[in-house]
Amino acid sequence: MRYSVFSLLGQALAGNKGWKPAWRDAAPQPRYDVIVVGGGGHGLATAYYLARTHGIANVAVLERGWIGGGNVGRNTTIVRSNYLLPGNIPLYELSMQLWEGLEQDINYNAMVSQRGVLNLYHSDGQRDAYARRGNAMRLHGIDAELLDREGVRRLYPFLNFDQARFPIQGGLLQRRGGTVRHDAVAWGYARAASDRGVDIVQNCAVTGFLREGGRITGVETTRGTIRAPKVALAVAGSSSQVAAMAGLRLPIESHVLQAFVSEGLKPIIPGVITFGAGHFYISQSDKGGLVFGGDIDGYNSYAQRGNLPVVEDVCEGGMALMPAIGRARMLRSWGGVMDMSMDGSPIIDRTPLDGLYLNAGWCYGGFKATPGSGAVFAHLIARDEPHPAATALTLGRFAAGRVIDEKGQGAQPNLH
Repeated sequence: MRYSVFSLLGQALAGNKGWKPAWRDAAPQPRYDVIVVGGGGHGLATAYYLARTHGIANVAVLERGWIGGGNVGRNTTIVRSNYLLPGNIPLYELSMQLWEGLEQDINYNAMVSQRGVLNLYHSDGQRDAYARRGNAMRLHGIDAELLDREGVRRLYPFLNFDQARFPIQGGLLQRRGGTVRHDAVAWGYARAASDRGVDIVQNCAVTGFLREGGRITGVETTRGTIRAPKVALAVAGSSSQVAAMAGLRLPIESHVLQAFVSEGLKPIIPGVITFGAGHFYISQSDKGGLVFGGDIDGYNSYAQRGNLPVVEDVCEGGMALMPAIGRARMLRSWGGVMDMSMDGSPIIDRTPLDGLYLNAGWCYGGFKATPGSGAVFAHLIARDEPHPAATALTLGRFAAGRVIDEKGQGAQPNLH
């Protein structure tokens, strides 16, 4: 069924009794052309673009839980392409362009809202760093505006400009950035992929890999053996665990990243704001809740929950930026499991094992990259060559010393 004004009116007149499930809850078949392990945003997008762009529809997406239960439904919904390094910029801008046409492409309301993303700066050095980033963006054809204090004040007059511990001096604005409804992205891609013949198999955990002559030929799952000449991993925070089943050790650590939402408030924040003197970012949902988050928890974990010190740190950052939110009550919090690579940039590459492909290491950038990640990973799987937007995101760059240190501080592994 195609969603449209006419289908909505027709269902309304019929008492909404004719709606069909958004996607087929398929049972696994013995063999496919491609198996995608992981039914989050990246896995579903990969399956969709395999079918749509490359004509490979005999695909299974294996999800150990339910669609939307992982990181794709556990984030702060921000999308942007305001990156600095040439290894990252093409992919995130490709993703931004795909976001802009996504709803028409998949015929699903993902609530894409290009309300703008503003990164605040609080010192001369930080201003210079943002000027450099803005120049890099413009060299790649991406919109960027460096605002002074008065420019920020015109957008957000309620911020603490002068009496704060870190007075606001200005900010870098990407007007095309914004937010997208996270679970709608999962449901929309699942529906669109299913409509093109992809099998979406829920409650199907991978327990091992099949090998023949050193090549991966399928997977063992809790729902039986499934064979395919190509197996693609898109399992986010579980990347190290799943890759270990194939004998691979990845340059990845898993950490919890918490997010929070307040009680519903009247409209106050029209866009997305990030605090330059601490790791804090905030926007307001269509239901009125303030959606905000901060840094990862400082210890390795696979739990979808975090600890109190990070909650306190995030709230302190919010108060330093915008004291007006101090009386708002926090409604709930949640945690996603981040696959933190050693240079802060993702990995989209073939593995040393023939037939096994890897999409991992997304750190904080996973949700915003969903469409671009799916498009370039599908290209890699279908053609066995990297997409032009992802040529630098190789697994071997760590051994070769070609790291893409977007955060500018080097790898931060916990050596234990």
